[in-house]
Formats: sequence, C-alpha cells, structure tokens
Amino acid sequence: MHRRLGVAVVGSGAIARAHIFALARHIEAFPDAPGAGRLVVVAGRDAARTEAAARRLGAPRWTVDWRSIVDDPEVEVLINAGPNDLHADPSIAALAAGRAVLCEKPLARTAAEAERMAGAAEQSAAVSMVGFNYRFVPAVLLARRLVRDGALGRVYHFRGRYSDDSLLDPAAPHNWRHDQRRAGSGVIGDLASHVVDLAHFLVGPITAVTAAVRTYTPARPAPGGVEPVTVEDAVAATLEFQCGALGTLEAGGMCPGRKNFLAFEVNGRDGTLAFNLERMNELQVYHGDGRARGLADVLVTEPDHPFGGRWWPPGHILGWEHTFVHQWDEFVRRVTGTADEPAGATFTDGLAASRVCDALVVAAETGRRVAVARAGNDAARRDPGAAG
Repeated sequence: MHRRLGVAVVGSGAIARAHIFALARHIEAFPDAPGAGRLVVVAGRDAARTEAAARRLGAPRWTVDWRSIVDDPEVEVLINAGPNDLHADPSIAALAAGRAVLCEKPLARTAAEAERMAGAAEQSAAVSMVGFNYRFVPAVLLARRLVRDGALGRVYHFRGRYSDDSLLDPAAPHNWRHDQRRAGSGVIGDLASHVVDLAHFLVGPITAVTAAVRTYTPARPAPGGVEPVTVEDAVAATLEFQCGALGTLEAGGMCPGRKNFLAFEVNGRDGTLAFNLERMNELQVYHGDGRARGLADVLVTEPDHPFGGRWWPPGHILGWEHTFVHQWDEFVRRVTGTADEPAGATFTDGLAASRVCDALVVAAETGRRVAVARAGNDAARRDPGAAG
C-alpha cells in the first residue's frame, strides 16, 4: 500500500504542469515506491488563471493565497513552482509548519535569500529539495558514476553551456523574468544555475569566477507602453574549482536554432565525457584505452544504466518530462526515509549554486575575478535589498 501524500503546488505554468505530470506517472515506473502524490490544491496569483489551471490539471481546489495551504490539514508536501520572488516565503513557512518542500530552481533571487531558506531547511525536520531536474537524466547520472569511479582520472577541465532562442524576439512581451526585483537575475539564474549545479554535481565546488554579461534587448512591450529589461540576456564566464580544475560557462537566450541546448564536457587525465540535452539519451565517452581515439556514443537505456528497465526495453528513449518523475520518486523516498544513494539537490546545494550565481553578477559588475562566498565569508555577497 502506497502512502498517499497530499500535495499543494504553487504556480500554474509549464513547470507546475511538469511536476503534476510526475505525480500522475510516478507509480507507473516505480510500483515499488513507498509513497505517491495526490494533488490537493493549486495556488497562484491570478484568480482566473489559477482556476483554469486547477480544472486543466485535475486539482480539486485552488487559491490565490498561498498562506492558506501551509496549515491545510490535507497538505503534506509543497511543490513550489512559482516565480523566483515566491520561492522564499512559501517554502520557509511550509518548512516551519513541518511540510516537505520541493522548490524549483534557482532556489532564490540572491544568496542572502537562499541562506534564509537553507537555514529554515536545517532547522526543520521536514525534507527539502531543489528542482535541479537535470541531475535525473540517466546520462548525467551515468557521467557522475564514471567520474566518481575514477574513469577520467584527475579532472582538468569542465565546459558548460546553456543556449536557447527564447529571448530573440524583441516584440515578446515583458514578464517577471525580465525584472531584476522579481527574478534576481536573467539567464544567470534561469539557465546558468543549471550549469553551475551540474558542475558541482560532477566536478565539485566552484571557488572563483570571472564573468561578462550583456543585455541585448533593453526594453520590451508591456500594457500601456514598454518596460525596461533589468537583467542580462547572456553571460560568459570562467570557473575555478576546488579540485584544481578550470572551467568555462556560457548561457544565453539569443541563440537562433538552439531550443534547449544544455551541454557539458568533462576532461580528465584518462578520458572525456560529453553530454547534450538535445540528445539527452546519449553520453559520449572516451576512456583513452585501445587504438580508438574518438568519443563513443553510449545510448543510456541498458538495464544496468540509471533508471534502466523502469520505463521501456533497451533502446527505447526517454524525454524531458521523465526527469521530473525520477526527481519526484527520490523526493518521496526521502520523505518516507527510504532513499538509497540520493542524487537530488538539497537546499544547501541550492545555496551553493546561488553563491556562484551571485559571484557571476559581481564579477560582471566589477570586471574582476571574484571568490565565491562560503559560510562566514562575505565575498561576492549581493545586496539582498536589490532583489526587492
């Protein structure tokens, strides 16, 4: 018998839909799971939109007041898929009330805000995770396994890139993602945070950065006129790792033809790994043995691969939405105390990524190499008041 967890979702957009999809499909792939989610209520800011989303997504109730769900006796889990400025307060309140929280990335608008959230998670007995769903791509987990097993030897380089064309159209309307007060940053928080988290996941802590940013569309249409864009459209950076490796990071929404191009390459003394989300079921691997000198394409669908056999026979590929199912399964197992070798990002991991994102912003503003803040270290600390 599965434990039925009452779930509240903050947000009604595409990411909220992906999480609710995961609730619906979870037991299909994980019949052995100790628990399952039951959607109870959807919370949003706009009444008409939230009511329509509740009907579309199958939620029996909806509300425009997230505070009403914190003490709701039916709610055991909060999935926070709201805009960035709604990450901190609902998540902190839910944790204080003993509700488990799965909060979307970036954890917060600034590291100072993320510190509050990580502190609340530390003080709460409830489970908390950050929605860095790309950790749950089977090829990414296989890459992590290979790095940890020493297949690459000492790691020398990490190259990460996240490109899409979502910002290309200057006539696209202004929204919360273009407002620094609500979003915290632009592509740094939206796209580069995924690269930063994967860098931490695969290689280890980032200790210093340099960066440059650009805003190519300074204003966008809004009701009654135009609104200024107060965040960056593109970032390019260098990374220094605690292990001694060097890295590069690029993120931009002005890349024609790129739709969801999250790519990384890890080079070590004994081999190389390369991944591209637009071919998400494949991992390129070079071990450096034998006469072959090129990277081999590995289709990550075999029974001994991560999540192998959970969905389809070997060779039958998965999609973006499956990462949310995998993430939800681990979350349920954490809530029920049955997680085995958890891979999901904690609020501490989310704080670590936020500190690097803050450092990228400061480095771009100052034109200097910036050390990434650590606990008790004020380096690269942004003014939390700047986030609203």
